[in-house]
Amino acid sequence: MVMDGSLRSIAITLTLFLWLLTIVTLLPKLCSGEFEVRCIESERQALLKFKQDLEDPSNRLASWATTDEDCCHWLGVVCHNLTGHVHQLHLRSVPPSDDQFTTDDQYGAQLEAYKRSRLIGKINPSLLDLKYLTYLDLSYNDFCGTQIPKFLGSMGSLRYLNLSNARFGGMVPHQLGNLSNMHYLDLGGNYGYNLYVLSLQWLSGLPLLQHLDLSYVDLSQASDWLQVTNKLPSLLKMWLSGCYLGFTPLIPNINFSSLTTLDLSSTTLENNLIPKWVFGLHNLVSLDLSSIGFHGSIPIDLQNMTSLRHLDLSYNFFNSSIPNWLYNFSHLEFLNLGSNNFQGTISSAIGNLTSAIRIDFSGNELNGKVPRSLGNLCNLREIRFSYNKWNQKIFELLESLSRCVSHGLETLEMNDARLSGHLINELGQFKNLVVLSLGYNLISGPIPWSIGNLSSLRSLNLETNQINGTLPQCFGQLSKLEYLNLDSNILEGVVSKVHFANLMRLTTLVASRNRLTLEVSDKWVPPFQLNALYLRSWILGPKFPLWFCSQKHLEFLDISNTGISDLIPHLFWNLSSQFTYLNISHNHIHGNIPHIPMLLSMSSVIDMSSNQFIGSLPYISPNVSFLDLSDNKLSGSISHFLCYKMNEVKHMKFLNLRKNLLSGEISDCWEMWQSLFALNLGNNNFTGSIPISIGSLVALSYLHLQDNKFSGKIPLSLKNCE
Repeated sequence: MVMDGSLRSIAITLTLFLWLLTIVTLLPKLCSGEFEVRCIESERQALLKFKQDLEDPSNRLASWATTDEDCCHWLGVVCHNLTGHVHQLHLRSVPPSDDQFTTDDQYGAQLEAYKRSRLIGKINPSLLDLKYLTYLDLSYNDFCGTQIPKFLGSMGSLRYLNLSNARFGGMVPHQLGNLSNMHYLDLGGNYGYNLYVLSLQWLSGLPLLQHLDLSYVDLSQASDWLQVTNKLPSLLKMWLSGCYLGFTPLIPNINFSSLTTLDLSSTTLENNLIPKWVFGLHNLVSLDLSSIGFHGSIPIDLQNMTSLRHLDLSYNFFNSSIPNWLYNFSHLEFLNLGSNNFQGTISSAIGNLTSAIRIDFSGNELNGKVPRSLGNLCNLREIRFSYNKWNQKIFELLESLSRCVSHGLETLEMNDARLSGHLINELGQFKNLVVLSLGYNLISGPIPWSIGNLSSLRSLNLETNQINGTLPQCFGQLSKLEYLNLDSNILEGVVSKVHFANLMRLTTLVASRNRLTLEVSDKWVPPFQLNALYLRSWILGPKFPLWFCSQKHLEFLDISNTGISDLIPHLFWNLSSQFTYLNISHNHIHGNIPHIPMLLSMSSVIDMSSNQFIGSLPYISPNVSFLDLSDNKLSGSISHFLCYKMNEVKHMKFLNLRKNLLSGEISDCWEMWQSLFALNLGNNNFTGSIPISIGSLVALSYLHLQDNKFSGKIPLSLKNCE
């Protein structure tokens, strides 16, 4: 036995020596980057089988090819840097952005791009061969309403599983309760696909769970949801948005001692009242109770939750004044009371929210003036006060923000003679402010020069107010500005290149329906590259602004009613393939419209109506959904336009060719125009009979053929256009 012990010791020593020798040999290569770990062949084959069950319209997984044998280099695949085993799969699709820098048109374009980027299909069981997989993210893809695979419950190494917004349906498999190592579980956002549970008892098998998102999972039959989640010892964050919670049974003790984040937004609560157990969560840092249907006043019991840093009560029906005790939340960083019916004025006590970073009071009935004490909130980065009834001069509102000043400011020019020299010196640089949204109010007066001192501003929204005077040249100082919206005010005067001198980051400029005149030379090259430009009703003409041709990323352009009486240069037509929205209507633009058959963004809108275009109709990309060429001088046949690429489905929904000089018979080529909702061919010189194939337009709601020279019988096929 002694000899056996000695041999065992020698064997252990030898094993340790060989292990250390291996480490010493590999360490220099690892440090120098010479040693490259390749993926395991069986795991590479498993990934290829997984890919086979997926459609990939945008070819995201092009790197997942048999020609590249090392799967550790494939998109979304992360391998362990020593063993080569696949540890993580990052296959999330990127959803569209809905932040303050995105217009509705831009969001629509992003949505179309996102739809094309999604992986579609089902999850192949070959993932079971990835024995060491700890992280799996398949969110924002399209699994076509299929059930979450039960076999995922056998992947015991998983610590992170994200299947959110991936269009899963049916019952959530209880086998997920076998994933005892799980820290992060997100099944949320599968809205509309009837993802449900009968019981949440399986959650008891996840003692390490910290993050739980069941948003839009139907919990109406899971009467045990509170009892089960209340016993999860490690739970930190819980999202139950849109879960149809309904009746919540009373439980004697609330054990959510570690819970810091709770989201009950858009769910159904008994009697539309905040459950009393919520008020006992004194360690809660984030509470979202938006879109639940609360009425009356904010419950006073909420005032004891003084640890809150994030409070969202938006999209309810609160119709009282904002209670003063709410302003005592000294730790509050994010406060959203938007889209309610709050009334009255804002108390000067708002100055107590000294930790506030974002305040959103938009979409209420608040009136009066913004209190000067708002200027005490020197950490503010976002102020959203749009859609209220602020009746205030804009320079007074900016004065309210003047407490957090940068001393040593020398001089400022102001374009309002009523401002005193003392106020001019008081207005300093609001260094933290990133978003200022004051649209849709009763704000009036000229814009003061001091606005140029909002040195960190990225988004400024002053749309639909009563702001008058000229546009101060100090806008050219806002070097970080990305989004500027001055739409629908009473601004007038000349805008020059000085106004844009340092706006190198500007991507969106919305300033339609003002009385402004742009005066720049033909050789001017702007410092910015815009994505969206809306200048309707400005004076831009009579020449066509050549600087548009320098904008390589322009997708949304509205220069309607801008006094242009010119030919459009070929350089501009060359940009047509990048447009999602183009409106050059109500000008005096003449010449021919070139063919636009190249690929435009899906659901593109083109409005060239009320000009003086001549010649024949152009070929148009099938991706255009709205085309208005009415009130021009276009002539000739419509046949080549209708019958262009007969085998290609057209996505046109609105087609207006009214009031031109078009003639001849209308070809029988309507079968591929199935999406048409409105068709106007009136006030032309068409002859012959109405083609039978118009009856194939089953989505048609508006048909205008008046003031032509049609003859013959009205086709019976029109009865299909119900």
